[in-house]
Amino acid sequence: MFESLFKLRGPLSNQQKWILTIIGIALLLGLWTWLAYSKSTVQPIYERANQELPALNLPEHVRDSMIQADERADSIAIANATEFERVFPVVPPPQGVFASYPDLLQKDDLVINSFKSVWLNIKGYIWALIIALPIGFLIGLLPLFKGMFNRPVEALRYLPLTALTGVFMAWFGTSDRMKIAFLAFGILVYLLPVVVQRINEVKDVYLKTVFTIGANTWQTIRTVYIPSVMSRVWDDIRVLTAISWTYIIVAELVNSTEGGVGAMIFKKSRFGDMEKVFAILLVIIFIGLLQDRYFAYLDKKLFPFKHNAENKEKENLFQNLVGFVATILSGIYILCAIIPVGKQIITQYIGDGYYVFFLLAVVHLALEGWALYKQNRDKPIVKVEVAAE
Repeated sequence: MFESLFKLRGPLSNQQKWILTIIGIALLLGLWTWLAYSKSTVQPIYERANQELPALNLPEHVRDSMIQADERADSIAIANATEFERVFPVVPPPQGVFASYPDLLQKDDLVINSFKSVWLNIKGYIWALIIALPIGFLIGLLPLFKGMFNRPVEALRYLPLTALTGVFMAWFGTSDRMKIAFLAFGILVYLLPVVVQRINEVKDVYLKTVFTIGANTWQTIRTVYIPSVMSRVWDDIRVLTAISWTYIIVAELVNSTEGGVGAMIFKKSRFGDMEKVFAILLVIIFIGLLQDRYFAYLDKKLFPFKHNAENKEKENLFQNLVGFVATILSGIYILCAIIPVGKQIITQYIGDGYYVFFLLAVVHLALEGWALYKQNRDKPIVKVEVAAE
């Protein structure tokens, strides 16, 4: 049993994956706690009245005497103190981070700000895909455009995007429009060269096959290039979700009064509230993991030919039940969301989460409808002929 854990690229069962995941999380929490308490100090709870004395423009002997008096007062205060607090100069302890969530939810509108950042991320992705895919296919497929723009497109990825914040502010102002444009450009400069690269990686055997059966240019693009390229680009898009959150934080520092998790981190860092900063970072990690799982779900739905064997092995009653419940909930949400009163109530509690869930519901219903259509279209027609007696 233990030998398989040290085998190169050895497989793990689902039970082993869960057990090892729990052990890994426990080890990380232990390391986190050790870092927090290893450099922590205990000090009495009192206010120093003369913290700014060294900065005053006083004679040196007067300043030295006042500092010595201040140090003697500190010693007396420490000796007479009855209440102490632990200071964590390196990282806050896990219990302090998790204890800050109620305050973040009630006073700082963590849910609304999180959905605002998610919605900005989605809009940035949509615009990046709208621009990158057609331009990438033109450059990758036609030698004319490839000769003119292939090298400039590859050079785009070396742009220091954080240095362009001021340029986007000059172009779009400081509103959400600027943040969406900045996010879209940040994703575009990485996605566009990837699309061109994936087109170049399409195997010649597929092209020769469709050429043999007499496919024209459009049929070759539709049946070979688009499925092959998009199925591989989708994996690259999943990787870019992590990079996009970096640009979200940078963009939301501009005009931080409009909210978002980036603005929350900036405000909490200014006041040294590290517990809440770490709590927000954990929320970002959690959202990123959910995004990754959702992209994996869409990958199976949009490109089933990549997962045919896997789907047949893992398809079970539970997954069908989850899909059915998600379909019902999506329909109910859309019906409630299109009613003005329902939209007002949803927006009041989750803000831009209204648009996030509406988009997810529409995408889910569209995918389920397309799957049902394909199932009925591909169903074999059985004709029963009754012989006349």
